[in-house]
Amino acid sequence: MFKKTFTYLLIVGLSISLSACDSSTSAIDNEPVIAERVLEIPADPYTGVDGDGRPLSAGVFTYYCLTENKIVPSSEANTTNWDIAFKGTSIIVNGGTSGPGQGAAQVADGLFAEVSAAPESGWLQDSAEGFAVPAGSGQGWYNYDPATHAITPIPGRVLLIRTADGRFAKMSMVNYYKGLPEVPSFDSESRFITFDFVFQPDGSRSFN
Repeated sequence: MFKKTFTYLLIVGLSISLSACDSSTSAIDNEPVIAERVLEIPADPYTGVDGDGRPLSAGVFTYYCLTENKIVPSSEANTTNWDIAFKGTSIIVNGGTSGPGQGAAQVADGLFAEVSAAPESGWLQDSAEGFAVPAGSGQGWYNYDPATHAITPIPGRVLLIRTADGRFAKMSMVNYYKGLPEVPSFDSESRFITFDFVFQPDGSRSFN
């Protein structure tokens, strides 16, 4: 009897200890959709310039767990404890060549509030050919103005994310600069990303 009770308690304890980003449990019923704005995530900000005046940075991603709404240490890059990561304008997902999770993404056009569900098909994972969220001005989430060197989110562009554990979120990029300037200037401090996201914790595709 004692052995059976101890085994049961051990299993329960292990189940409770699983983190949300590394969840292998079934869908959570009746849990409300999570909607958040994440402010000024450092995306490998510049640390200075080299002898030729070119900007320098550490060259590292900042890892983020959407399911727990928090930054994840880079020491956990090879785990399923994160969902997306940022470095400059680049975004990776925890899947394919970037991580061991089920992470994937796709880019959609439309009003953020009106994207009501994650699609059944069209999902891409990071690969040797490129990231699931495409790089380059006008391709993924941003436009680059060569006259002012400003980077601004593309209006009506929505990023659909499959998390490391196979659940779904949608993202809208808000700003690339510290202080959230409406019109970035040459002096604006870049590589601080602000974004809105909605995460569906119950495992369904609905964002409502």
